[in-house]
Amino acid sequence: MALNTGKILRVNLSSGKVTTESVPEQIALDFIGGRGYGIRYLYDEITPGTDPLGEKNKLLMLNGPLAGTTAQAVSRWMTCTRSPPAGAFARSVCGADFGAWLKFAGYEIIIVEGKAEKPVYLHLTPDSCHILDAGEIWGKDTKETQAWLGQQHGRNTRTACIGPAGENLVKYAAVVSNRRTAGRCGTGAVMGSKNLKAVAITAQRKIQLSDPEAYNKLAKEQVNIIRNNGSFQNHKEWGTTSTQDVTNAIGIYPVRNFRYGQHTDYQKIAGAEYRKLRVGDMGCYSCPARCGKVHSVTSGPYAGAHSEGPEYESIWAFTGPIESNSIEASIAADQLCDDLGLDTISTGGSIGFAYELYEKGILKKSDTDGLELIYGKHEPMVALIKKIARREGIGDLLAEGCMRAAASIGKGAEVCAIHVKGMELPAYEPRGAKSQGYNYATASIGASHCYGYAAQDIFGSPEPRPTDRFSEENADVVIYNQDGTAWKETGVVCAFAGGWGWVNLFGKMIAAARGIDKFADDAYLKKVGERMFNLERAFNVREGFSRKQDTLPERILTEPLHTRKAPGEGQIVSHQDEFLDKYYQLRGWTKDGIPTEKKLKELGLDFVLKDIAGSRKQ
Repeated sequence: MALNTGKILRVNLSSGKVTTESVPEQIALDFIGGRGYGIRYLYDEITPGTDPLGEKNKLLMLNGPLAGTTAQAVSRWMTCTRSPPAGAFARSVCGADFGAWLKFAGYEIIIVEGKAEKPVYLHLTPDSCHILDAGEIWGKDTKETQAWLGQQHGRNTRTACIGPAGENLVKYAAVVSNRRTAGRCGTGAVMGSKNLKAVAITAQRKIQLSDPEAYNKLAKEQVNIIRNNGSFQNHKEWGTTSTQDVTNAIGIYPVRNFRYGQHTDYQKIAGAEYRKLRVGDMGCYSCPARCGKVHSVTSGPYAGAHSEGPEYESIWAFTGPIESNSIEASIAADQLCDDLGLDTISTGGSIGFAYELYEKGILKKSDTDGLELIYGKHEPMVALIKKIARREGIGDLLAEGCMRAAASIGKGAEVCAIHVKGMELPAYEPRGAKSQGYNYATASIGASHCYGYAAQDIFGSPEPRPTDRFSEENADVVIYNQDGTAWKETGVVCAFAGGWGWVNLFGKMIAAARGIDKFADDAYLKKVGERMFNLERAFNVREGFSRKQDTLPERILTEPLHTRKAPGEGQIVSHQDEFLDKYYQLRGWTKDGIPTEKKLKELGLDFVLKDIAGSRKQ
């Protein structure tokens, strides 16, 4: 089989220079693609201490070796960079068609360097890449931007863009494609800092595989497995719009800024209630699940709101933090975030932070532009979303994220800032799902549910073994989840599709796509996942991160959880130090969370040794 390692498009916005190159064979062997390529190129090319919003930071857009093929749910793509919230490694995953179109254009990586003097966008085809004036679309929302670019470049165009939030450098601005978002880590702000409004790709479907005959046979086998899988069928019907039914029932639905684990009126925001407003389904490239459930509001103050969503995290973000039971408000808020280019999780978390400060008198009506941030009132929440995106009034403060906002406010606001490594927590209460919580604490990007999702705690998954969700002795399970996510994101496999019964085919599919037989070995894939995770850790260590940052918020460690009628009342995370000791030991790291020389050499990461030698304590 001919070797196929993938091509890179490198665009320097400062000089206007555009070049192409191929990924070296050794990097392909060690990192496969997708997120693996992302961390390797970031580590090699970003100087320690680079300002995330400065000209020297780089933004990578990556698909994987399976993108654009007939296989199902493997055409996702991601952005990687140094994150604006705290300067950690950033990776944010997105769906829609953009990843496939990037492959049709012939590329697996776009590396954006420098900063344009004025707003621009990239137009990419299989034969060219042009840096074009974006003056006419700067200031427009993501829907308007994508429509304009479609009119300019034709129906075979797919776009990834930012909205006003990215232009205004909101620390949790998203990159949006269609109605899907690379939401977490603020990568949209990095795009905005470069005066890059959008990347538009016009291309016809064309794929190069090292062994197309073997690949197509595997893809057909994958389709047959998925069609008969119960988890797939459930996901096709509901997406994640009923996950709140589960999390409320077991007491891990965070309410009032992570003080309660169950919504008072959770029956009013159940999946069946959202189902009543559903008007359609949307999906990503070559995926039969069509898990994006489209909702429309036909009456009341939010009549006309229409969104591909909200999915579970966004349902929570616009109900739990302010304890609202308005489905209609959550749909309107979700639409606004997609239009304006905001991460729904950090937006909801930052607003929930503000509501608690208002309740405690730390923020007063004179600080909030006259808005009364009273629990249950959703109108101020919707108003705050607009203010955040445009950095107007109180929105300018909240646009910094709760960690930075709390440092600016003082007066004890830090206790109310619920974040890890500068990123607001998602919709799972750590005191009631402790493996999930420890994933937040140790994840290189900060608090992300999808960096090592603890399905064992939440849905009772038996792999690699069943867990007690209140136990703090599951370090091995946290590592299993994190490394497993890493190697699947070389694909880039959808997080949901990993549970549809076909993952044993993944390595064989990668081998057929790349022409590298080693990838068919599951043990090899697991080693690649561990290598990726350790290199991401080394990136953060080089930026000054260590054990100190691997911590859950003070509230989670000291304040008992209140669950009303669900299990978990009174729980706290009480053995964080013991957990970290065990986790680091199993990882092969020092007591300070620094990868040891032995571990780095074992993983073939010898080039890292010189960079973190001063940080390591054996």
